[in-house]
Amino acid sequence: MNATVAGITWRAMVGRRRALLLFALPAVLLLLAVALRLTGVADVESARVVLGAFALGTLVPLLGLIIGTGVIGPEIDDGSIVYLLSKPVSRFAIVITKLVVAVGCVAVFAVLPTLLAAVVMASGDDGLAAGYGAAALVGGAVYCSVFLMIGVLSRHAVVIGLLYALVWETLIGGYVPGARTLSIQQWAVSVASATADEGAISADVGLGVAVTMLVVVAVAATGYAGWRLRSLALTGED
Repeated sequence: MNATVAGITWRAMVGRRRALLLFALPAVLLLLAVALRLTGVADVESARVVLGAFALGTLVPLLGLIIGTGVIGPEIDDGSIVYLLSKPVSRFAIVITKLVVAVGCVAVFAVLPTLLAAVVMASGDDGLAAGYGAAALVGGAVYCSVFLMIGVLSRHAVVIGLLYALVWETLIGGYVPGARTLSIQQWAVSVASATADEGAISADVGLGVAVTMLVVVAVAATGYAGWRLRSLALTGED
């Protein structure tokens, strides 16, 4: 963890135009929750649908994509990463620092809005707020690690990540039973199920499998990103 790198990364994230999306997506979730509450439609069941389909199914992966690629991709694209790599800082420390900043952004722009939306719609009943909040945090963290790795590997990280998030996570991982064991979203749902009250949230993947896969993917993606960043420093190519 490097404080200087963290500060530069945080200022870059909240200062870019993409920061508008960081605020816009959570705002949509909160406005939807408030609208359902004001119209009298909000209840535990509607909260499950909105938080499961929109928060975990759309908001978290898209924010993970925006944040994960945003903490390093632009620096590689414009060549400014060279100045950072020229400093006596471990490449793995750079990646870990950027990932920590990314997870912090996820906590602010995904976890907090998810918690607030759950409270607005279900008043905290059945532990939905805690369940979906925990799922947003762990799912968002793993998405960030994967998309950060893609950002190091390719200049087309946003396109690749968008295809992955929409096609695999939303369509295949959400509706094809056999593919759910390889879906970050479904692993996060398992964490939500274990955190909420018993029976409040159903999961298709066992908690043991989900936690194992979350850890393995996060560590592997972060480690590989650090290794490739070392190669980038030597060759000057992605």
